[in-house]
Amino acid sequence: MKLIKKVSSLLVILTVGVGVFVGCGNKSSEKSAIDIIKERGTIKVGVFSDKPPFGYVDANGENQGYDVFIAKKLAKDLLGDESKVEFVLVEAASRVEFLQSNKVDLILANFTVTPERREVVDFANPYMKVALGIVSQDGTKVTSIDQLKGQKVIVNKGTTADAYFTKNYPDIELVKFDHNTEAFEALKDNRGAALAHDNTLLFAWARENAGYTVGISSLGEEDTIAPAVKKGNEELLQWVNAEIKSLGQNGTIREAYNETLLPAYGDTVKIEDVIIE
Repeated sequence: MKLIKKVSSLLVILTVGVGVFVGCGNKSSEKSAIDIIKERGTIKVGVFSDKPPFGYVDANGENQGYDVFIAKKLAKDLLGDESKVEFVLVEAASRVEFLQSNKVDLILANFTVTPERREVVDFANPYMKVALGIVSQDGTKVTSIDQLKGQKVIVNKGTTADAYFTKNYPDIELVKFDHNTEAFEALKDNRGAALAHDNTLLFAWARENAGYTVGISSLGEEDTIAPAVKKGNEELLQWVNAEIKSLGQNGTIREAYNETLLPAYGDTVKIEDVIIE
């Protein structure tokens, strides 16, 4: 009986020991997020295709814009070459899902930081300031929310504008679209009295489209825009945090503004009101 107990105890010890050994082996063999990106040879970044001057596809089929400029700099610093970035086109409502399903490593798609979004993604250091704005036709310019009562407001699904009006003004009817191009065409077709979106986008759009004015330049609180990674991806988050800080300190963020946003804004916007260095 004693012999059986001794044998049983020995088997338990061996089993536990093997389990610990195997566990340690598996842990050491796990590849980090950075290693996976380096082995792949590209970093997958989610960007917009129709939101100039932040993320868009030009006439030659090339990705352009402020977010794209920064994404290329991240690729250069991580992989040694700006061309080592794989752009994945996203819509506002699909950004979280693309991270959660590993379709992208990083989102650089004008992603406004909100408490609700922090619950499902991890935001890195911000690189832009933003607030909501309202654009409308000059002939029926909207300068107050009171003017929108009984009217329709155009928004993009899954944006902060959508969430803001749904929460704060449930009596105002929203006309929602997936794509920015669809939303702005709806405004031109008079399918809404006004369009609500990021003021940083509206400043540029109104300057390019005669007959429209950003009558409300700041609605609600000022927010920030930041890169986002999959929830729990601590290694990549820490790397992006350090990288965004470095890009601000070495002048790259300012360079991105001058090359991509300044031509769209001209002297109508102050650089310090938009970028974070």
